[in-house]
Amino acid sequence: MATPGVASTTSALHPPMGGAALDPSPARRIVIGIGEHAVSGEAGAVIVTHALGSCIAVCVYDPVARVGGLLHFLLPDSRINPQRAQQQPSTFADLGIPLLFQDLYRAGAVKSRCVVKLIGGADVSSLQKGGTLDIGRRNQVAAKNILWRNGVLIKAERLGGSEPRNVILSVTDGGIRVTSSNLLVAEM
Repeated sequence: MATPGVASTTSALHPPMGGAALDPSPARRIVIGIGEHAVSGEAGAVIVTHALGSCIAVCVYDPVARVGGLLHFLLPDSRINPQRAQQQPSTFADLGIPLLFQDLYRAGAVKSRCVVKLIGGADVSSLQKGGTLDIGRRNQVAAKNILWRNGVLIKAERLGGSEPRNVILSVTDGGIRVTSSNLLVAEM
């Protein structure tokens, strides 16, 4: 049975077996949606999420253990909706980020070796500008604060803007490809 907020994959924690860095073959492609996270140690695997608007992808990679994880969170604080927080904790930064790291540690990652990159937090709605919602900006602040309070440094970020993005994390080498409208916009 799948855990709410965790993408299911049958081979997510197998030891590395070699393969291409960004091999998109379906057998090695772990797709997560909003409010989900996944961790893998399978070389050749990629973890993918689509349509990051105001949401944020927290991408973590341990280059020694060769374990990677990706969280796609929607909102900064679980107090907004306690019922959803119980059912799908990875929807929220304050619950999802710790869950992602716990799963990474179980897979062999060590906090001091983890490379963390953030993508997303866009302002995709003109209604948010200057308004009280501004979810993209609030998500950025929440992710940075949670990581900072836990002694985790951010190596790279691609935050803000107004375009939705897709993220592909390579479990082989921790490389990240960011696309928007089918165009490559960043490699991190």
